[in-house]
Amino acid sequence: MSSDISKVLVVGGGIGGLCAAIALRRQGIAVDLVEIKSEWTVYGVGIIQQSNVVREMARLGVLEGYLEAAYAFEDVGIYDLQGNALVRIPGQRLAGPEYPANVGISRLSLHQVLSTTAIDLGTQVRLGLSVESFQQDAAGVDVSFTDGSAARYDLVVGADGVYSKIRGMLFGDTYKPRFTGQAVWRYNFPRHPSIDHLASYVGAEGNAGLVPLSDDLMYMFSTSHEPGNPRYEPAQLAELMRDRISKIAGLVGELREQITDSSQVVYKPMEVVFVNEPWFKGRVLLIGDAAHATTPHLGQGAGMAIEDALVLSLELCGSGSVEERLERFMTRRFERCKYISENSIMAGEREMARDATFDRIGLTKAMLKLTAEPI
Repeated sequence: MSSDISKVLVVGGGIGGLCAAIALRRQGIAVDLVEIKSEWTVYGVGIIQQSNVVREMARLGVLEGYLEAAYAFEDVGIYDLQGNALVRIPGQRLAGPEYPANVGISRLSLHQVLSTTAIDLGTQVRLGLSVESFQQDAAGVDVSFTDGSAARYDLVVGADGVYSKIRGMLFGDTYKPRFTGQAVWRYNFPRHPSIDHLASYVGAEGNAGLVPLSDDLMYMFSTSHEPGNPRYEPAQLAELMRDRISKIAGLVGELREQITDSSQVVYKPMEVVFVNEPWFKGRVLLIGDAAHATTPHLGQGAGMAIEDALVLSLELCGSGSVEERLERFMTRRFERCKYISENSIMAGEREMARDATFDRIGLTKAMLKLTAEPI
């Protein structure tokens, strides 16, 4: 542990913030974490952790804690809209031969493991709280919180998502979330025996995917063009999701009529932001969606946040000034995250254009090759 970084504030208790807290605590750094939600709930259905993410979760020492609650799988299968196989892309066991290539897990299960681990390691968590303001000097950051309390930290990490308050404090209105024109729909089903891998169904007329989450559970996702970012009545969501996948046959077509409970449909408009300059000013830094929120088309949004957390913990314990260490963090993270952000958005744009020439298979292979490289 470097003597000048002994106490860090993490703002945001999502995947990125929790992984940052865990990584920093494992380096012996004291961590306070504040989360604006008073009830520490999670949004969404499930999450895909591809090979690079499995590798970093193993390095964080948390993978063992949720493998039993997850579904381990090796391959990614891409199919046409009739359910015919186009390609099967083998996974890589980047975390080591004893670990799977990929993992599907419910967001609730993942949150339980990450939050428990962070607290067990000594992270001081306060809920229903955010940063009111901060003032920094060369040696630290004085933070005032929304409950009237205050504290001084050696570093502040903004992991507070696409609508990051910390980003606004650093950059003003320069970077605001942008609606891409698409939304994603998700719904849980009992796992079908054939879904022992990530199955992606693609074509100019629509798309869907099936992701195993446990022996008994899987979820379906689909992205759709939603011009004008409409707000739908909650009771409509099941019918609307069925409509969005109406041109897909095979297993997706068989499952379509089982989408009946609108309260279980998770609908989320896609909003993106990318901070196209260093993600820090002085001793205040952004990570995860606060710096580079993207779309789910490459399945790497949370993965990039997890990688941010691990790289930050390693660089903070290196040599040089705080600025030099944060610059090294940026060198290791900026281009990689930019690639994921730009190509995820591009995939969505090709979908909205119904571009039959879009080489999704080629893009998937290129992404897997890039993310397999060490960070």
